[in-house]
Amino acid sequence: MAPHPGQLKPAVHVEKLVRRFAAKTILDGVDLDIGEGEFVALLGKSGSGKSTFLRALAGLDHEVEGTGALETPERLSVVFQDARLLPWRTTIQNVTLGLPGGAGQEAGRKALAEVGLEGRETAWPNQLSGGEQQRVALARSLVREPALLLADEPFGALDALTRLKMHDLLRELCARHRPAVLLVTHDVDEAISLADRILVLDEGRFVEDLHIDLPAPRDHGDRRFAQIRTQLLGRLGVNVPGRRAA
Repeated sequence: MAPHPGQLKPAVHVEKLVRRFAAKTILDGVDLDIGEGEFVALLGKSGSGKSTFLRALAGLDHEVEGTGALETPERLSVVFQDARLLPWRTTIQNVTLGLPGGAGQEAGRKALAEVGLEGRETAWPNQLSGGEQQRVALARSLVREPALLLADEPFGALDALTRLKMHDLLRELCARHRPAVLLVTHDVDEAISLADRILVLDEGRFVEDLHIDLPAPRDHGDRRFAQIRTQLLGRLGVNVPGRRAA
């Protein structure tokens, strides 16, 4: 069972964060701490500001107007829905991009083995399936041993079976490397399956901050899993049959 967030040293500290596009406020004074090694999932309707928040943590929103305090580790990595591999570089060249010499090559081979792609070092991106490309993207993000891993719907383009396999892989890799994680997703079951803690963003503010105390691996048919799903869907404005109105 993961420690409660209050027991963890913060890897991320956000205070009164505001982000605006033109006259529209996307993030409206949000506060958040993410502990070292804590896995946090972020849910929200389309347009709620999930990706804006992730890009703020990644330092990729310089063109956006905003205020507030934001502290993140120097070592952070980002995984997107699109693997974003360079087609003119081999698998290992994509993983080790920017790493020095022999040590980088050894780290790259180890990272590829960790994601189940040992022996595919010289393959080109167009020779890989979508799931394999995302495995390379995960290897590239973790080879630098980040203190913070930001994942923006990394499995959204995958088929259902591949997605479940990637859940298992991500859970295993995060348990091994222990980065703090912020996973942006539309999938409530994915969030419950993976996260120590789930946030729901609505109209620029967090309206739910739920610590998940289910043992892993998590059974989707478990009664408590179903209760959490219903609670989160309600926060997302989804009317679940049999759920009483709040």
